[in-house]
Amino acid sequence: MSLTTFDSAVVLVTGANGGLGTEFVRQALEAGAAKVYATARTPREWDDERVVPLQLDVTDAASIAAAAAAATDVTVVVNNAGVGAGSGIATGTDAELRAMFETNFFGAVGVARAFAPVLAANGGGALLNVHSVLSWIGVAGAYSAAKAALWSATNSLRLELAPQGTLVTGLHVGWVDTPMAAHSDDPKNDPAVVVRDSYAALLAGEYEVLADELSASVKQGLSAPITTLYPQLAS
Repeated sequence: MSLTTFDSAVVLVTGANGGLGTEFVRQALEAGAAKVYATARTPREWDDERVVPLQLDVTDAASIAAAAAAATDVTVVVNNAGVGAGSGIATGTDAELRAMFETNFFGAVGVARAFAPVLAANGGGALLNVHSVLSWIGVAGAYSAAKAALWSATNSLRLELAPQGTLVTGLHVGWVDTPMAAHSDDPKNDPAVVVRDSYAALLAGEYEVLADELSASVKQGLSAPITTLYPQLAS
């Protein structure tokens, strides 16, 4: 089943309490979704009866399983939950590295694995994984490594889930104007535009969303000499 409209869709958003997650919920409703499961470690109340708050800790396998058992009507999964910052690869502790991967890689993959059979049972639907431009450029240590691993997993999931009719799409974007990026003075993307472009990509059957010029330019740079992405190595 190809996703051609959000009318009557049942959407599940992880990390729904955050700035980007809230926008994924809002625009799904605006597009006509019949129901949106707004998941978080501590779900909040919403002012729309179509929103179902659902507890989900992506670092807890039992919590993921419980969410999949509760939300058996889902047709679109937005794998948005994640943590930022993080330590260096060489300088971080084992605990810091593992914590980053537990949320940004194993958590997202765990959600995808749990909901793949749900999507199949409901006709295929779509899975959107939120990556980062830092999936492709290793300037953020453990964060870059975890997001790069998720990008690779998304590519595998796309092939594995295609036979069941599930579209798997990856979103790459730089800073987004949300509380998670409040510490940065760099230019930030409007979360409303990022979500709009992401949902449009799902409806168009696209496999990848390059949500800003930075992501597009870095993607292009992957085929260039390594010093294009890392000019500090050119000296």
